[in-house]
Amino acid sequence: MTARPPSRNSSDPDVPKRVAAAAPPDRKTAAPKPRAGASHGVRAARPLTDGDRERLLAGAHHDPHALLGAHEMRGGVELRVLRPFARSVTVLAKGLRAELHEDGGGFFSGLLPMRTAPEYQLLVAYDDGTDEGTETEIEVQDPYRFLPSLGDLDLHLIGEGRHEELWRALGAHPMVHQGVTGTRFTLWAPNARGVRVIGDFNYWDGTAHPMRSLGSTGVWELFVPGVGEGTLYKFDITRPDDSHTLRADPMARRAEVPPANASIVTESHHVWHDEEWMAGRGDRPSHEAPFSVYELHLPSWRPGLTYRQLAVQLPAYVKDLGFTHVEFMPVAEHPFGGSWGYQVTGFYAPTSRMGTPDDFRHLVDALHRAGIGVIVDWVPAHFPKDDWALAEFDGRPLYEHEDPARAAHPDWGTLEFDYGRKEVRNFLVANATYWCEEFHIDGLRVDAVASMLYLDYSREQGEWTPNAHGGRENLDAVGFLQEMNATVYRRCPGVVTIAEESTAWDGVTRATHHVGPGGFGGLGFGLKWNMGWMHDSLGYVSHEPVHRKFHHNEMTFSMVYAYSENYVLPISHDEVVHGKRSLVSKMPGDWWQQRANHRAYLGFMWAHPGKQLLFMGQEFAQGAEWSEGHGPDWWLLDPSYAAEADHRGVRHLVRDLNTVYGATPALWQRDTDPGGFAWVEGDAAEDNVFAFLRYDASGTPLLALSHFSPVVRHEYRLGVPDAVQAWTEVLNTDGAQYGGSDVLNPDPLKPESVPSHGRPASIQLTLPPLATVWLRPA
Repeated sequence: MTARPPSRNSSDPDVPKRVAAAAPPDRKTAAPKPRAGASHGVRAARPLTDGDRERLLAGAHHDPHALLGAHEMRGGVELRVLRPFARSVTVLAKGLRAELHEDGGGFFSGLLPMRTAPEYQLLVAYDDGTDEGTETEIEVQDPYRFLPSLGDLDLHLIGEGRHEELWRALGAHPMVHQGVTGTRFTLWAPNARGVRVIGDFNYWDGTAHPMRSLGSTGVWELFVPGVGEGTLYKFDITRPDDSHTLRADPMARRAEVPPANASIVTESHHVWHDEEWMAGRGDRPSHEAPFSVYELHLPSWRPGLTYRQLAVQLPAYVKDLGFTHVEFMPVAEHPFGGSWGYQVTGFYAPTSRMGTPDDFRHLVDALHRAGIGVIVDWVPAHFPKDDWALAEFDGRPLYEHEDPARAAHPDWGTLEFDYGRKEVRNFLVANATYWCEEFHIDGLRVDAVASMLYLDYSREQGEWTPNAHGGRENLDAVGFLQEMNATVYRRCPGVVTIAEESTAWDGVTRATHHVGPGGFGGLGFGLKWNMGWMHDSLGYVSHEPVHRKFHHNEMTFSMVYAYSENYVLPISHDEVVHGKRSLVSKMPGDWWQQRANHRAYLGFMWAHPGKQLLFMGQEFAQGAEWSEGHGPDWWLLDPSYAAEADHRGVRHLVRDLNTVYGATPALWQRDTDPGGFAWVEGDAAEDNVFAFLRYDASGTPLLALSHFSPVVRHEYRLGVPDAVQAWTEVLNTDGAQYGGSDVLNPDPLKPESVPSHGRPASIQLTLPPLATVWLRPA
């Protein structure tokens, strides 16, 4: 028999290499010797039925352990082995060396003269492929002598859809089982007729490694001795129609670098050093804390850097700018880089593009030690149709809804999860806690929540079916989001969940047990992106100043609903791609006016109730749209570039905005309390002026005013609280250091007993052109 050719990957504990010297240390290379007959006393075992034999060879048997391995019976111990391409198999045990009978098709068997099944090993001989006809022998453990390595409690919780640590039960786990080192492979595939594990350890031929079905849970399991970290693997699934499909592990915690897509056996060895951060991150609720977010796309922030290299540069950069958090666009494994991570195939695996899972842990650890929180975009709304991933995973709809009309996502050519199936909900809920617990993630920003909540999302009449109450709400998705949020907040103190939800759904950030007027409990998120504010305010500043008076309400309307949810004000990646232009390029006027508008807008944004989020590149007024192919235009900050000072000035402003913001509780402490805000001037449409007060918990105010006209207004009068003796300018976006015209209010401004804006006292100040000014009590 000809030896099987070697694979492209690492060593195999079962099948020998062509070159004996390349074999791992635990292999034994035998010298040429004549063939030996069966050992004395080994009788023939009962033959397999044709059906069992065929099903084993076809990978369609649900219980291979019932036929393979050692089984006590009358007359001895029956032992059967399936070793394709082997020339002989010898059983080794204490006091026993017995060669099994060859039954053809890779089967070897014998009836051993023993009363009880021994702890045994196999000595497997293969043709070494040379003309001399010599053999190579390897000594291996038999996977079919081991009891199931997954406990009854795990199976019960999986069956109930309530296994909150699902990643510890399913997937590939290196372990010591019955005193032997190996890897346990487990997979949920309830529609499969059979499952085999394949990988570089068996030359991608799973004939010898069929898995067993564990009851009615749909879970398949096999402990493979000798397999350890770094092993590549997939699952060979026999579908209900007897066809085969090769699939990556849905629970893989590490994957190959795309476009390769095999799963990799891994376990963590990272030692965390962020104890101080983890102990204190839950001391103050996110909506009552400073929360300023720098959003970035890790692969393109500094293209070519690994996680560990990013851990050197990113914390220092973000800390210098004063942001409290970073938000990573999705880091879960995805095949197409152009999706920016929003079409996920490996929900439990950080992308291998920049390193290993432990390398990613190292990056999070470094950010925490720098005092920076980490938010990750999480995408439970849909998944791509790649035929090696989740789509019709075991031959039938499994992760997606069984109704094709419900499964197909009309916008992205992807599939929507079946949130009504308990195992699918378990897969996603556990995934949320996985990122928080295994990687110390501080927040999950949940993508595309609106597409989950509505049955008619992007669908025309007749393309969707109402829910049981005749409505368009996706009740399964509502239940899933509530369960996810409740589980994360219960298990992971200090973590915040954030919804990207673009509609007026009631109660996105309301507690799940508080029922609203629509009859639903809250979804349970901690924060919600304010898409309305983003759309309206960007619309306003994109107009020429002379036209802005006709759009004044676009800047004030957000305060009508500002306290209906706990909001984040996002200027995200979505606003600076696909022809939308960068933030500074949205602004009208010449280059000076564009930058001035940009600075004034950021000042307005940082003072407005709600948390702030700014996408990379906008902190230094990048003029070009973002592209994942090359990332931010860092060359704009090169001192040799003529306009470098213009861009560096904007970045200097962002640093000062964050510095003053963090030191001023009035700007964040009462973001969700209407008592923390008061208009001073919200109707000055002709002047393009907005002025308001923010108050901290003790009542200390900050006065913020934004002037969106390119003129200087002298002696502009504003009503102020009469209890403040004087006001001093703490930030002015027109400062020369930021690239402005340096029209300032350098001296304290003392209130006069002149009524204005419904207040008994007022101040007069100079309004710089296209600028935001912050004043606080002197």
